[in-house]
Amino acid sequence: MAMPNLVRRYTVADLARMPDDGMRYELIGGELIVSPAPSVHHQIVLRRLAHVLAAYLEPLGLADTLFDVAADISWDDANSVQPDVLVARPEELSRTWSTVRNLRLVVEVISPSSRRRDRLDKRRLYQEHRVETYWIVELEAGLVEQWRPDDTRPEIISDILRWRGERDAPEVSIDVARLFADLPA
Repeated sequence: MAMPNLVRRYTVADLARMPDDGMRYELIGGELIVSPAPSVHHQIVLRRLAHVLAAYLEPLGLADTLFDVAADISWDDANSVQPDVLVARPEELSRTWSTVRNLRLVVEVISPSSRRRDRLDKRRLYQEHRVETYWIVELEAGLVEQWRPDDTRPEIISDILRWRGERDAPEVSIDVARLFADLPA
């Protein structure tokens, strides 16, 4: 006799009904993921990274493609994620997040509670949906893992992180050590 499936599967519509309580609600394969508010170190490193990316994208005319706020990115009814930072394609921007699907860059700053999810579940989801570049920022180790859609292993970067907003654009160089420098005790 088969056992009934008792695990509830959520949809994007269910996600829209979640409370506005400061928690981050995401879906991966219909599984509800609830995360607490990020740490101070998480937010400082995130702000530093977003600041460098914004300064890089501005002269390219792409400043409005950078987001470091909660953005509901969904490719189907079973998946909805909120990357820490994302760079979208300008032609996909509209009044709602529903048109943003082909991401140039996604950044997740790992927290102890998100380590497995960011490294495995989200990475697989981002690769499946052909996110051009995925950076996993590892606070404790002071490094960045870089993933591309077809990678089976990450590139580990502990010195200079490089990225291009467009193929013909110059690349930005980000000093990884400066991202993690002088964090409060």
